[in-house]
Amino acid sequence: MISDPGRSGVIADFDGSLAPIVDDPADAHPLQSAVMVLSELERRFALVAIVSGRPVEFLREVLPAPGVRLVGQYGLEWQQGGGVVLDPRALPFVGAVAAAAIEAERELAGLLVERKGDVAVALHWRRCPEREPEAVACGERLAIQHGLHVARGRCVIELRPPIPVDKGTAIEAIAGDLRCLLMAGDDTGDLAAFDAMDRLIAGGSLAHAVRVAVRSPESPEELLDRSDVVVDGPEGLVELLGHLA
Repeated sequence: MISDPGRSGVIADFDGSLAPIVDDPADAHPLQSAVMVLSELERRFALVAIVSGRPVEFLREVLPAPGVRLVGQYGLEWQQGGGVVLDPRALPFVGAVAAAAIEAERELAGLLVERKGDVAVALHWRRCPEREPEAVACGERLAIQHGLHVARGRCVIELRPPIPVDKGTAIEAIAGDLRCLLMAGDDTGDLAAFDAMDRLIAGGSLAHAVRVAVRSPESPEELLDRSDVVVDGPEGLVELLGHLA
């Protein structure tokens, strides 16, 4: 990557990778040094991007780093110029997501029901771990009832449109003619990104891939096993990216 920065890219997840995990997603902020490091990387490499489950508008607020490409909602939202582009295939499901959110708020009183823009709702039980079975059962039932897709994460279940997008398809869309790519993540959703890098390597479009796992006490073992490099928490990732910059 260092020898050919003009054809190399750096992609990172947000929560748990650049920002510590917190009880309330609204309180999440990147490490203070993360924005500076991303800006330094953007000046050096052909692509620097954040691919996250967060809405793009949230990422823009907490990561004011012009030139860093933002992909949100696992690939349903893309930053374009000064605006946000939503995958048009998600539009028919906006009503279903809203209805599921209303029902979840009613049924899961005391749990955090996070509305992620118009196209996703997340049910969190980090503050009430004993209610995980209740939240999962509610989420799975509402997904079936409203025709939505279910995705599991750390202490969360998310309902979103049943569209074949994930962090892997997002990476394939932005990789372009890159020959070297580094991707850092901390949760099961990042495995799709690692899968995409494997496909790009197998297809010959990518020559080198570096899969970075950001370790925490909740890290899925499969992510650690699939990685080329393991760092400890967001501090470890920012330190690594700082050396790269």
